[in-house]
Amino acid sequence: MLCREWRLWVAAVVSAALLELSFPLAGPLPEWRTVFAWIGFVPLLWAVLTATQEQSGLRKSFLLAYVCGVLWYVGNCYWIYDTMLLHGGLSPLVSALLLLGFSLVLGAYFGFFGLGVALVRRATGSTRLALASAPVLWVALELAGARITCVPWDQLGYSQVDNALLTRLAPWTGVYGISFVLVVVNALVAGGLTLTKCRGRRISAIAGVVLMFAGTAGLFVQPPLPPATATAVLVQPNLDVSANNDWMGASWNQHLAQFDRMAHESCKSWIAGIPQTGAPVITPVCPQPASAPALVAWPESPAPFFDEDPRFMRAMGTIARDVQAPLVVNAIGSGGLLPDGGEKYYVSAVIIGSDGQRVGRYDKIHLVPFGEYIPFQNLLFFAHKLTGRVSSFSRGEMRTVFRLNGHRYGVFICYEAVFADEVRQFARLGAEVLLNISDDGWYGDTSAPWQHLNMARMRAVENHRWLLRDTNNGVTCVIDPYGRVRQSISRHAVDALPAAFGYCDDTTFYTEHGDVFAWLCAILAISIAGWSARRLLNSAVVWAKQQSR
Repeated sequence: MLCREWRLWVAAVVSAALLELSFPLAGPLPEWRTVFAWIGFVPLLWAVLTATQEQSGLRKSFLLAYVCGVLWYVGNCYWIYDTMLLHGGLSPLVSALLLLGFSLVLGAYFGFFGLGVALVRRATGSTRLALASAPVLWVALELAGARITCVPWDQLGYSQVDNALLTRLAPWTGVYGISFVLVVVNALVAGGLTLTKCRGRRISAIAGVVLMFAGTAGLFVQPPLPPATATAVLVQPNLDVSANNDWMGASWNQHLAQFDRMAHESCKSWIAGIPQTGAPVITPVCPQPASAPALVAWPESPAPFFDEDPRFMRAMGTIARDVQAPLVVNAIGSGGLLPDGGEKYYVSAVIIGSDGQRVGRYDKIHLVPFGEYIPFQNLLFFAHKLTGRVSSFSRGEMRTVFRLNGHRYGVFICYEAVFADEVRQFARLGAEVLLNISDDGWYGDTSAPWQHLNMARMRAVENHRWLLRDTNNGVTCVIDPYGRVRQSISRHAVDALPAAFGYCDDTTFYTEHGDVFAWLCAILAISIAGWSARRLLNSAVVWAKQQSR
């Protein structure tokens, strides 16, 4: 019995490790590692279904899956520790406790997944039905993570962003459809270990393996190569997020001259693909004189730009007229009053037309907890150092599409890229191209910049839009409507990318309707869990009555 108990906990740990290998660790994800997403849940499902045979099976199933989830979040989001320690000014102990607390909260989703599977198994006595419910339960819990705790980081489907076959689901179901297929295959393979009848085990295992090989074949499929019809200059300033970037004094003219020089980058070498993957460096043959770019972008960065600063606006207007192109520049926006009478500040993108006149401003709606605002400020008083020069930013209230030189652009900022249902609103409002300005410098050389990149790539696929990604220190790149990184520049370099892109005005099902598939799974999961719980309760009542006679 003790030996069996030991194996269940090892299986939960093995699942956490396999799932962790399905995502970037400290660089781009090698394509061969995506296979682990197809089998990562198999040990956990075996452990959960084995535990249901015990009297305390429901509790143990929850705990097994919970341990798996906590370990996965600790491994996947280990960069939280580095960010808190290096940039938050917190001690190693407090940084570790914050990472652990984060993982203990979000690991509960895994726990409820295990509990749901065990609940169906206990209520019906059928391993087959329990495994059939697993994909529905998992997608429902991924949706809950996005809507309740608002941390949809590295949902399972993101592991397949390079799989041209599976990503065809994204314009219909979003990333949730890919997660669903992966869990289906995991459940079939797990059936080969847990079903009681030998014939059923063979059929389930064979079906799972066949689907896995068919699905992974998508890694070798090349999607269409849409033509690029315009160019945007994406500036990468590579500013130190920990330093006091003194732009307002004597160095102002020097910094602005550097910005102006990089904004004129129209013909230079770039990487064909993602940096650090062996992609070739290409130097294009450019006609002279080069035409003006469609757009110049400055990323979210520690540069102290304030949109109400006359000197800032004059400088940006001058650069826009000089380059003869619109600018999108990160700045601290202001406007409105807080309840205590203080002024509201926003993380903003200021849009300036090619004539040097201000077009508008987008204020970031989805802020980063502990980076741009502090939840539960009275309790977490020690976290104020994380919010920089402004103690607490306010949330923006409106998604705006900007018309520049005859085309419509949707601009969103950094962390907002992980919220699929929010990004799609820009395409739904008519954006023909998406622009994501971001600062991943807080994460250093951890897995986070690469994870963030893959989630942004999925946004391009879901909405069938080109996505321009302009970052402070990388990965600055252009992503085509199939999620392929077409051009990029090296990380940690002061550089600019003349990014070739195109415009799209079609509307995908996901753009128009959002998380319909995920909500259907959620409704079905609630129904399954409710029915199973009621059936168990009725059985318990009948048993109690029989015992009392």
